[in-house]
Amino acid sequence: MSRDTIPGRNIALGTTLALVSLAVIAPLAAVVLSLNGITPEHLARAIASPDAIAAFRLTFVASLVAALIDLVLGSFVAWILVRYQFPGRPVLDALVDVPLAIPTAVTGITLATIYGGHGFLGAWLEPHGIHVAYTQIGVALALVFVGFPFVVRTVQPVLAEIPKDLEEAASSFGAGQTLTLRRVIFPLVFPAMLTGFALSLARALGEYGSVVFIAGNLPGKTEIAPLLIITRLEEYDYQGASAVATVLLIASFGMLLAINALQRRFSLARKMAT
Repeated sequence: MSRDTIPGRNIALGTTLALVSLAVIAPLAAVVLSLNGITPEHLARAIASPDAIAAFRLTFVASLVAALIDLVLGSFVAWILVRYQFPGRPVLDALVDVPLAIPTAVTGITLATIYGGHGFLGAWLEPHGIHVAYTQIGVALALVFVGFPFVVRTVQPVLAEIPKDLEEAASSFGAGQTLTLRRVIFPLVFPAMLTGFALSLARALGEYGSVVFIAGNLPGKTEIAPLLIITRLEEYDYQGASAVATVLLIASFGMLLAINALQRRFSLARKMAT
């Protein structure tokens, strides 16, 4: 008769599944079930109205752009933190986690103050025709700020674990730095980069506090989908709010599934190549 290596595994597994069901699955299911009884006309009005379509478009496009920017900047910062020693490195390493530590409302107010017409940067940018606060650019900027740590903290440990011997071996075969980076380091880090991108994208899709202050919240222009949900709730249109929330839920879940499938496919291809 076989015995579990870890005592109490079944109890721990059951407890974990119960907690996940209560904390994650049940609320998500409640959102979908709240659509029960909604008429097709009400559903179409909730998710296909001009304001809703504009909010969805801004949310998805700004989140994707922000996640791509985070992917590039976050990977670069992770590389700097792992590969170089310089004065102030601990400070930079600590600053990466600032977006996770401060309340999102503080982030939004700070960004709106800095990039507003009388702010430190806004007063310099606006005379040059660059308006950030209360525009779609401001929305993307806020999403870049809140999603940045996810890429850095996902890529950084993977870079730190890459053996130096691999780079030395590539160099001994005549590979330059660019070729070594592209053919040796990048394939090892790419799954972590995808994970960081997915986390940043998922955070951006549901972000509210840091965006609402800098966006201006103009319907059809700078109104994001999470704010549209709040607006529907304030109008006591609970089914309409649930409809918008369900669209975001399906989109987020679908994106995460697609990225996870790409990760598995990439990992399988790398194993077969080796």
